[in-house]
Amino acid sequence: MMEEQVILVDRNDNQIGLMPKMEAHEKALLHRAFSVFVFNEQEELLLQQRAKEKYHSPELWTNTCCSHQRAGESNIEAGKRRLKEEMGFDCELEEIFSFIYKAPFDNGLTEHELDHVMIGYYNENPEINPEEVSHFKWMKLEEVKNDIEKHPEKYTEWFKIIFKESYNKLVINI
Repeated sequence: MMEEQVILVDRNDNQIGLMPKMEAHEKALLHRAFSVFVFNEQEELLLQQRAKEKYHSPELWTNTCCSHQRAGESNIEAGKRRLKEEMGFDCELEEIFSFIYKAPFDNGLTEHELDHVMIGYYNENPEINPEEVSHFKWMKLEEVKNDIEKHPEKYTEWFKIIFKESYNKLVINI
């Protein structure tokens, strides 16, 4: 099977090429990505704990799901695809904003992404894919914020960046 490709972009989100995912992360090249935040009717955010077999950030907590768009796939299509693959359910998604961030890891890889942040609503527990996700939990945004401050080592680097960037936007949209 061919290695997954990411979409390389400029700062305005114009596609400038495709590259194998690992190579883009090794070279810290800017590429398109998305992050999904799913809430329930109690205004709790669905968090996932990454599977221990993941090649980076294993067993850390993060947003509902995140990944990379495929060539020809819209942001919403990509978010829905990955939500189903990781968390086992479908819901409507709405893109609320995008921004660029860079997060280097101890293993030499770097996430340098133009991240499209989407929200959705779902009121049942997910049926997680154990190859991707170890556990899940629902938390109020304020609880997540406080826990990140007290225990930053429990969360993925990108989630801490995205959460700080998006906190006020998420509060407005839930």
